Amino acid sequence: MKVTVKLFARLRELVGTHSIERQVIENGTVADLIQLLQAEFPKLIEVFPRTVVSVNREFAERETRLTDGDEVAFFPPVSGGSGADDGMFAITFEPISLDVWAAKVRRPETGAVAVFAGTVRNVSAGKEVERLEYEAYEAMAVAKLRQVAAEAREQWPKIVEIAIVQRIGHLEVGDNAVIVAVSSPHRGDGCFEACQYAINRLKQIVPIWKKEVSPDGSAWVEGDYLPSTQDTQ
Repeated sequence: MKVTVKLFARLRELVGTHSIERQVIENGTVADLIQLLQAEFPKLIEVFPRTVVSVNREFAERETRLTDGDEVAFFPPVSGGSGADDGMFAITFEPISLDVWAAKVRRPETGAVAVFAGTVRNVSAGKEVERLEYEAYEAMAVAKLRQVAAEAREQWPKIVEIAIVQRIGHLEVGDNAVIVAVSSPHRGDGCFEACQYAINRLKQIVPIWKKEVSPDGSAWVEGDYLPSTQDTQ
């Protein structure tokens, strides 16, 4: 059976391409596919132990069985493409505005709006940063942004609206990289807490990665959280 393999960030660079098709044995698993890819691309052997996998845009395990036509993606833990946008949740190459995204969550009944912006800073771990390059698995990323919002609503049911946008591509120091906006009837109805939860959860499960570019070279920044099927909505 044939599957489509998508590779992101450091894995894409190691293989030299973003997407390939491969034949897998009938009733084969993700582990079987990994073994096949490691034989073909030995450089992947050292990175696969800390690689996240999804099947058809949902997190999967090594023992997950594959079927003909599946889309299997491999990527590092997230560190947070053409853009993807459904109005309230977006991945975009364009500059993002605090005012525009705060306005998306305002309603006549909302008396409180909390907004978080993550911006590009000029230093990381004591090292100078000239710019960032962001990459995303766009279609899955928007779906996971919606999941983040749904999880926040479960915990703070008085929330009225949530909007999240992540910018990708080339970002300079001072640019907005991510914005989270949350509205509620009153400030005590969870808008602050939901805003903080959303940005923290985004950095766990939304497939977005960044490369730091400094005067000495560049390096991908990878997170520590390894999502699993428990992180599927």
